[in-house]
Amino acid sequence: MTAAQVFSDTACALGEGPLWHPERKQLFWFDILSKQLLTRTTTGAQSWSFDDHVSAAGWIHYDTLLMASENGLYRFDIPSGQRELVVPLEADNPVTRSNDGRADPWGGFWIGTMGFNAEPDAGAIYRYYRGELRQLVGEITISNAICFAPDHSCAYYTDTTDGCIMRQPLDQTHGWPLGDPQVFLDVSGEDFGADGAVVDAEGCFWNAQWGAARVARYSPSGTLLSTWPLPPSQVTCPGFGGPDLTTLFVTTAAIDSRDAQAGQTFSFATGITGQREHQVIL
Repeated sequence: MTAAQVFSDTACALGEGPLWHPERKQLFWFDILSKQLLTRTTTGAQSWSFDDHVSAAGWIHYDTLLMASENGLYRFDIPSGQRELVVPLEADNPVTRSNDGRADPWGGFWIGTMGFNAEPDAGAIYRYYRGELRQLVGEITISNAICFAPDHSCAYYTDTTDGCIMRQPLDQTHGWPLGDPQVFLDVSGEDFGADGAVVDAEGCFWNAQWGAARVARYSPSGTLLSTWPLPPSQVTCPGFGGPDLTTLFVTTAAIDSRDAQAGQTFSFATGITGQREHQVIL
């Protein structure tokens, strides 16, 4: 197992949503509390600032992302930095903002919301698919761990406050939920919070664990296989990328932390292949 390397020393107040754009070969991520989208290329670091909190994205085309904010899903043009509203997201609710999200294998986009102050049950999880935004799960306090199995059989998600990571069966034709979710992992008795997650090409589940200074890898049956330590304790979200999809990028948070490297973005050379991020189809 290799040690974590610093990918970006920019200290994000609340780093989130690492997205490897497979066509651009480029990592994007967010600082939610600073209302920024960040990236790094061979020419250096770049960032975009917004008037609202932004948190997650999927890729539409080479130059276009679908970006989630506190009030909507937007088309974001990378070269110009301009964005266009696709659909409102709880725009009439001043209590909530977007949080964790990821594109699914059918070209849809799942996005969770939560209260700005983690108000109990204020958030939800939605899916945007071919022009329709539909709420899938209600009464969520902190939405997290949205990701998908490589065989397209299920989605995962969690409410960090209850400590149960759920596995939701999906319809193979269109990707909508099929039947009731079941508990995949119960970490409610642990001294960390289950945060963002991603699934590798072998179907193993990688979970960023807030307060534990690690990402943990679990088998498809829920057995803990390995842990990947990081310098800061507030680990927020993993995402696979790199030329051969074996690099794990991990965001962290500096808010309320005294850790020396809190908020920086890290990478691991895992030797394990991740899934290619799915393309969003509008």
